Amino acid sequence: MSKYLTRLGLLTSLSVILVAAGCGADDDGEDTGDGEAASEYAEEMDYTVTGIDPGAGIMEAAEQALEDYDNLDDWTLQSSSETAMIAEMEEALENEEPIVITGWDPHWKFVDHDLKYLDDPEGSFGEPEDIDTLAREGLQDDHPEAYEILENFEWTADDMAEIMYDLVVEGTDEFEAGQDWIDENEDTVNSWTEGVDEVDGETFEIVHGPWETDLSTVGMMVPVLEDMGYDVELTNVEANYMYSAVADGDVDAMISAWLPNTHGAYYDPIEDDVENLGANMDGEAALGLVVPEYMDIDSIEDL
Repeated sequence: MSKYLTRLGLLTSLSVILVAAGCGADDDGEDTGDGEAASEYAEEMDYTVTGIDPGAGIMEAAEQALEDYDNLDDWTLQSSSETAMIAEMEEALENEEPIVITGWDPHWKFVDHDLKYLDDPEGSFGEPEDIDTLAREGLQDDHPEAYEILENFEWTADDMAEIMYDLVVEGTDEFEAGQDWIDENEDTVNSWTEGVDEVDGETFEIVHGPWETDLSTVGMMVPVLEDMGYDVELTNVEANYMYSAVADGDVDAMISAWLPNTHGAYYDPIEDDVENLGANMDGEAALGLVVPEYMDIDSIEDL
């Protein structure tokens, strides 16, 4: 089985979800998410957004939202951890209470809970991003078979979320969860590997981060490459080291480059030193503000 070469580092997060409660209004003048009712929800939440690790990219985006929206002037962003944030979110959902949290998509939350994004008219979180595959220079010559598979690799946010759900909620090992997804999506996997020759025990190293998105992706891709005859090694590091590892040729590839914004600060300096094989997930790496489906508000301006 593939091995991990783990290096210590601070977690860098990927994106933002705000979960909040509100109420609706009709044309007869009944109270909506605006005005007095919305104010009551805000007071109940103590005008607080529950976030993740301080300094994470998503926290910066949340801070920007607090600046961009006049109705969020009295709000504060509270840092915690993803685990603590999720626990608070689930408790609030269980009790149908309002809460505001940070998060991202793809994420298993959208498989396990009924959530929806709030409109972001100010564009604080930008457009949905791509997740790209990056290869070290010379990879096509050294490992043409793996290069072709990674160049063909495309899937969706729903695909990733299915593996994430099994990994996080069901407690399934990432490689078992990945193999289960492969077994249920043979046509998709065949579209990546069709016509590609098998190899005989060649070593191939992929760098990734410690987040469920990355673990779900490598948990699926490792069995795919191993079935083609590769001995896959995994290097688990924080985001900035992923990019330098590919650029320096210390690893062969990474398949979790959130671009152009989330990881832009890491990618831009090394762009000329790597080969971008394109998006393996096209325009579905969403950042934004989200509320439970049972809430009536539809925009950040309703908070």
